[in-house]
Amino acid sequence: MPLSLSKKVLFVIIWLAVVPAGLYFTYIHYPPENVEGNEATLVSLVVFSTVILLLPIVVNGTMIFLFQWVALAAFIQFGLFIEILLMQLSVIPFVFRLRVAKQDWHRIPLNSTMFFLVSFFSGLLFYEVGGVVGSMGLETLIIPIFFYQVASVLINQILLFSYLKYIAKASIPFYSKDFIWDGISNLIMMPIALSFYYLTFQIGGYASLLIGVPFISLVIIMKLYNSSEKINLYLQKAGEIGHQLTERLKVSEVLDIFIEKITSTLPVEYAYILDCYDPDLVLIRRVEKGKRMPNDLPPLKKGEGISGRVWESGESMLFTSKKEWVDIAEGYMPDQVESVLCVPIVRNQKVRGVLLLATSKKKAYEKMQLMIVDILCSYFGVAMENARHHEMTKHNSERCALTDLYNYRYFEDLLALEFNYLESGQRRCLSLIMLDLDHFKTINDTYGHQGGNEILKGLSNHLVELIGVAGTVARYGGEEFVILLPDIENQEAFQIAEKVRRHIADTPFLLHDSLNGQDRRKMVRITASIGVATAPVDADDPLALIRHADRALYTGAKQLGRNRVAQYVK
Repeated sequence: MPLSLSKKVLFVIIWLAVVPAGLYFTYIHYPPENVEGNEATLVSLVVFSTVILLLPIVVNGTMIFLFQWVALAAFIQFGLFIEILLMQLSVIPFVFRLRVAKQDWHRIPLNSTMFFLVSFFSGLLFYEVGGVVGSMGLETLIIPIFFYQVASVLINQILLFSYLKYIAKASIPFYSKDFIWDGISNLIMMPIALSFYYLTFQIGGYASLLIGVPFISLVIIMKLYNSSEKINLYLQKAGEIGHQLTERLKVSEVLDIFIEKITSTLPVEYAYILDCYDPDLVLIRRVEKGKRMPNDLPPLKKGEGISGRVWESGESMLFTSKKEWVDIAEGYMPDQVESVLCVPIVRNQKVRGVLLLATSKKKAYEKMQLMIVDILCSYFGVAMENARHHEMTKHNSERCALTDLYNYRYFEDLLALEFNYLESGQRRCLSLIMLDLDHFKTINDTYGHQGGNEILKGLSNHLVELIGVAGTVARYGGEEFVILLPDIENQEAFQIAEKVRRHIADTPFLLHDSLNGQDRRKMVRITASIGVATAPVDADDPLALIRHADRALYTGAKQLGRNRVAQYVK
């Protein structure tokens, strides 16, 4: 939840009230100790702290900064003021490594205040339990240091939990995995800090080489190992996502799963999928901060903006901050965006679309993630082509090629399904309207079959508009149409049929007279005879419902003069 400006300003006021005065108070009452002659050690601690903060290790999604031993070593050798000063200096590399966005600038005074409070109260507890800075006796240090470490973890967690729950309004448990890892890492760092502390008394500044350099080397090795583990995890996820994508047979489902998985795998606030409809690049899916937005953005041309350039070149583009892409972007881009990752969606060695991911954090994407997204886009391209082919095949098998209405096969399956609903109690009733055009053979003989086809197509459009979502319109064969109306009683179905009959009789249909060689446009009027039957009143199975509606059509409408609606009569 984004914080208001007033809350951000409040953090600055709190920092001004706490940190400068706290530093002065600490300097007066707990001044630096043992600094003279140990300047090289102090400088090495500052350097180690900065380097370690820039090299965090990510374990199970938690970012761990293994610099606690540096702060502890500084405290037990130089006192509380130096430790607090070191922690305050570490705020800048800490915030930088967390890649805090511009709108989260309040994190600097917030972290500075939290670091001060943690150091100050943990240090006071150290002194209260008998701890002595610069002491050579391990027995006089070990217990105070233990209390110091436990207090620093608890105070930090209390402050962080309070901020997230009451200020940021985030729902998190107190005993989170971050808290557990923080506690474990603090305990692990205690022996290293003590070893460094005692070694400085023996060999002075060389202790930094014997402890600090190997430690940093170990951190780098662990980070490289963690990166390889992360790549393996990403590849495993990519394979799983690929299987889920290729299992889907609807385009909308493929788009939904792809966006959902990629936004949960990577730090994504804004996601856009664009399709190549030469010469335009058209937006087909837009998700911003977890919400699906309308696809109302104007299309791009090849070479236009970031997405257009990716389409033109077929190469991915990765930007770590706004200043890198601001001169390239054209058209729409949210103001808060910093990092951008844009990848072509390639199928059969041709760019079929473009994926653009963005976030408000700087340096949010790495080349490793670019490789993963490229793999996912390959899966996505295949899944989209399969889904579109399936939908087209399904459409062609269910639809009449001339009118684009559902065909006889689809209608029979739907009717059987609706009868199952009727028998299980999910439907109250089921009405069927059967419609046949009057004297349609005369239309074909007079204006040609092309003219007759134009009337059938025009009538189909009218029927779909008239029925809407109340039922399903299908072409039964030739000039016959059926309308299936779930949960509509016989009398209401009769009124709908009468409305359809009047509309057909009152509406002139435009066609081309192709038989006289002049291809003239003509307005032609037609009529229809309609039969209505309803289950379970008139029929107890699908074939009986069709038969009874057909009987009403011919005996009750056709034989009595046409252009009328008739109900089935037993």
